[in-house]
Amino acid sequence: MHIKIRLSILAFLLLMLLSCNNSTQDTGSAPVAKVDNRILTRLELERATPKNLSENDSAAYVQNYINRWVKSALLLRKAELNLNPQEKDVEKILSDYRASLLIHKYKQKLLLQKHTSLITNSEIEAYYNQMIENFKLEDDIIQGMFIKVSLNAPNLSSLKKWYRSDNPDDYLKLEEYSFVNAQKFDNFLDKWVSVEEINKLMPQPLPKYPKFLDYNKFFETSDSISHYFVSIRDFRKANDTAPLSYVEDKIKVILHNKKRIEFIQNLEEELYQEGLKQKVIKFY
Repeated sequence: MHIKIRLSILAFLLLMLLSCNNSTQDTGSAPVAKVDNRILTRLELERATPKNLSENDSAAYVQNYINRWVKSALLLRKAELNLNPQEKDVEKILSDYRASLLIHKYKQKLLLQKHTSLITNSEIEAYYNQMIENFKLEDDIIQGMFIKVSLNAPNLSSLKKWYRSDNPDDYLKLEEYSFVNAQKFDNFLDKWVSVEEINKLMPQPLPKYPKFLDYNKFFETSDSISHYFVSIRDFRKANDTAPLSYVEDKIKVILHNKKRIEFIQNLEEELYQEGLKQKVIKFY
């Protein structure tokens, strides 16, 4: 009989057995599958089978579990036969892994208890000034606004006037207008955004030629559905030094990681000195 058919029948029979409530210790230890001396018992299968499955799902799960168990046992059998004694000796690997895991857990516990992740503005500024050559922009970045409205949006002439204006009253009018009519309105006057991010929002990207940002503060384009407006109030070009505010989060991550490493190094040195003092270290 084909192995898959046999497994299906076996899975069905086992499902019937597993559904019985008056199973005994003997039926629990009854073999379900065997590969050489390795035995999968009914009890092991019962424990591995989720309780809240439908009859069909439970039968499928049992069949798949037996399949996987047999394949795993066959692989283990081949490994036992073909690996030499040194390759089969996993005690050192397990011991090293246990030691590494315990050390890692202890370090994490101390980091939570004693390490502060606070990074001050002066630390960020000092690192920025010290490593400023490493903060070159890979892309053009801008500060400004992005507005997207439908083709039939009302009062487009006023919108074009307001988004170009430096007058605070006009900005308030633009904000009120956008709240009602804009499909998207992004104000990034106080933060830097890469040109690539803005280009993803438009059917036509900002022009790439080198002098565009030098001489153009506004950009407009359209597609069959919407009008798009970009106001450029400030910019930095690729290869310029990145503004501090643009790389601040990156610097925080760098400094945080440096502090973690320093904390662990200091901890290791303290423990070493403590070990010497308490004479728990011996050199031969």
